[in-house]
Amino acid sequence: MPFADVEARAARVRSRLAAAATAAGRKPADVRLIGVTKTHPPEVARAAVAAGVTELGENRVQELLAKLPLVPSARWHLIGYLQRNKVKDVVGHAVLVHTLDRRSLADALSRRAAAAGVVQRVLVQVNVGEDPAKHGCQVDEALDLVAYARDLPHLAIEGLMTIPPLPAAGEDASAAARPHFATLRRLRDEARARFPEVVHLSMGMSADLEAAVAEGATMIRIGTALFGPRESGPWRPEEVGT
Repeated sequence: MPFADVEARAARVRSRLAAAATAAGRKPADVRLIGVTKTHPPEVARAAVAAGVTELGENRVQELLAKLPLVPSARWHLIGYLQRNKVKDVVGHAVLVHTLDRRSLADALSRRAAAAGVVQRVLVQVNVGEDPAKHGCQVDEALDLVAYARDLPHLAIEGLMTIPPLPAAGEDASAAARPHFATLRRLRDEARARFPEVVHLSMGMSADLEAAVAEGATMIRIGTALFGPRESGPWRPEEVGT
């Protein structure tokens, strides 16, 4: 995708974000835009950074690791499911992990971070819609998981994340997602009352960012609106010249 296309798309997304924030009585600068580059080659990620989208997210650990050295000026986020056997590959790369959803993963992250002499930053993922197709802890488990994880050495719990269920056919995506975003905000507020460092709400994508901003999102994860439709599979270094 040419740089001009990414730049124009980024401007449109920022305009949507600003309008949503203003309507909610918020400052646009309080919402961080994360460009989701999964399946797209590193030249697209570099174009995003050049257009001012300096925070980028990946779903797959392998794809994240391949792009890290090729887009060194980006700040990276892992927004996909993290298997325990991949923890060793993620910790130590200054990546914010959005998908802590179970105690065993918290234990593995803490152990690896201790061995590396770093503090691993994470968000707790909550399956607010109880969608069997989505990862995340249950709503009634979220606060206990936050409390458990924050007591582990070498972990920093910075907030919560969710992916709402897909809307039904013909249903407005923002209207369908908003109650789920409101649930995550309530959970964050409850957690923050006990643990002030639990600040962030990672929620909202291309179709429902307005609802997310209205409900207090501090991070929105935007792929299609920035980069167009995803490719058919993950990007691999041997497939595209860099």
